[in-house]
Amino acid sequence: MSTLYDKIGGEAAVDAAVGLFYDKVLADERIRHFFDGLDMERQHRMQKGFLTFAFGGPNNYSGKSMAAAHRKLVDEKGLDDSHFDAVIEDLGATLVELGVPDELIAEAAGIAESVRDAVLGRG
Repeated sequence: MSTLYDKIGGEAAVDAAVGLFYDKVLADERIRHFFDGLDMERQHRMQKGFLTFAFGGPNNYSGKSMAAAHRKLVDEKGLDDSHFDAVIEDLGATLVELGVPDELIAEAAGIAESVRDAVLGRG
C-alpha cells in the first residue's frame, strides 16, 4: 500500500509544498511573528524532513521532538490552538494550490492534527 508521501509525489512534491507553505506562513498576519529571527533555510530543511517522515516517506528527520521544538514558542510567545489552526489552514491551502486531491489533503490534515497536543505542550 502506498503512503501519503508516495501518493502526493514523493520528495519533489514535499520540496514544492514546503517552499509554498512557508510563503503562506510568512505572509499570514496570525502566525508570521513566530518565525522572526529564524534561519528559514534550516526551518525549510527541518520541515521537509518532518513532513517526509510524517507522510510515510524515509525517516530522515533528526530534529527535536515536537514538544521540545515548540516549547519556547508556547511559553514565551503564547503559541496556542488558534495559531495551530492557522498553520493547518496554510498547509491545506498549499496542498490545494499544488493540486493535491481532497482525500489526500484530509489525510495530511489528520497527520498534522495528530501532533497538535505535542506541539502545544499538552501531551
